[in-house]
Amino acid sequence: MTYSLDFRKQILKIRTEEKLSIAKVAKRFGVGVATVMRWTKKIEAQNKRNKPATKIDMEILKKDVEAHPDSYHYERAERLKVSKSGILYALKRLGVTYKKNPSASEGGPRKTLCFLPDPPRP
Repeated sequence: MTYSLDFRKQILKIRTEEKLSIAKVAKRFGVGVATVMRWTKKIEAQNKRNKPATKIDMEILKKDVEAHPDSYHYERAERLKVSKSGILYALKRLGVTYKKNPSASEGGPRKTLCFLPDPPRP
C-alpha cells in the first residue's frame, strides 16, 4: 500500500517536533519501522521497480515455443540458459498457456499450445 505524500510529511514533521524515535512514530501511526526509516531517506514514492529487464529475448522464446510446442519449462530453460521460473513468467507475458489435450491419440501431442489474447495493461 502506498501512503500519500502529505501523510508521510506529517509523520516526519511530528517526529521532529516531538523528538520521537522511529520506532515510536511507527507504532503511533501504525506503519512499519522500516517504512519510516525509508521515508527519512527518501520521502517520494517510488513508481518503478529497480529491476533490470528480463534477459530472456521474447522473440527467441516465441520461436522456441513454435519449434518445440511440447517442451517442458526446464527443457526450454536449458536451451535458453535461463531459470525455469524465468521461462514461466516470460510465457505469461507472451500470453502462452498449455491445456491438456483430451483427444490426443497415442503418440500425439500430450498438450495443446494456446496463445491467449494480450492482457490489458494498467
